[in-house]
Amino acid sequence: MPELPEVEVVRRGLAQWVIGREIAAAEVLHPRAIRRHVPGADEFAARLKGRTLLSAERRGKYLWLPLSGAEEALLAHLGMSGQLLVADPGKPPEKHLRVRLRFEDGGPDLRFVDQRTFGHVMLTPLVSGVPAPIAHIAPDPFEPAFDEAEFARRLRARRTEIKRALLDQSLISGVGNIYADEALWMAKLHWARPTQTLTRPKIAELVSAVRTVMSAALEQGGTSFDSLYVNVNGESGYFERSLEVYGRRDQPCSRCGTPIRRDPFMNRSSYSCPRCQRRPR
Repeated sequence: MPELPEVEVVRRGLAQWVIGREIAAAEVLHPRAIRRHVPGADEFAARLKGRTLLSAERRGKYLWLPLSGAEEALLAHLGMSGQLLVADPGKPPEKHLRVRLRFEDGGPDLRFVDQRTFGHVMLTPLVSGVPAPIAHIAPDPFEPAFDEAEFARRLRARRTEIKRALLDQSLISGVGNIYADEALWMAKLHWARPTQTLTRPKIAELVSAVRTVMSAALEQGGTSFDSLYVNVNGESGYFERSLEVYGRRDQPCSRCGTPIRRDPFMNRSSYSCPRCQRRPR
């Protein structure tokens, strides 16, 4: 699933290509893509027609496009395979095209393509600038609203494994499996380390590692393991080539040479260096 860097790459593309443009028509080609928009496809299309996309915003793994005329936005979650693509209006529909926005200026469409249909788009009110359905999600570590001292307090009080805490979007948003493993490796923390044992300086080091890893990924367009994650022009990211531990089972740690270990974790995998990241007793 796309994490913060991948979604930020898409947000930047949307900011470049669709902001300030008036919607001429919205077309829903698969009802599941707007399943959380309860009034249905016709109402969805009618409410979008004639409105202008004002900006492109993001919190964690969610992005949204505020609309003219009301405190409302088009909210998107990419899920496992969702793509927001900018395409010439004359280009044939993609095989898994679910929603298409056409614009009054006759320029490129905005298309929501989703092979597995786990993602979705919806119209939603804004609450203090944030879509109502995600108001409960914590700020991500790049937002001015992210309070590092409050995060450290809540983290220590959670009394769980550190990786579980990093994946808790009500505690810190935007961090998924890939960047959790990479940040923990950078901070020399094992994924099973109890949160209550972490000192404030170590938590600060971990937050810094999260920011560093995700900033590096952002510079390379994110991480693409297959053709499902792409930016708005259909291009893949290249951070996979820079990963230190994730997906590198039995390959040598770049820091100490010890083979990387893979452990089962929450129906997924967790990768770490047995020497650099000592497992807690």
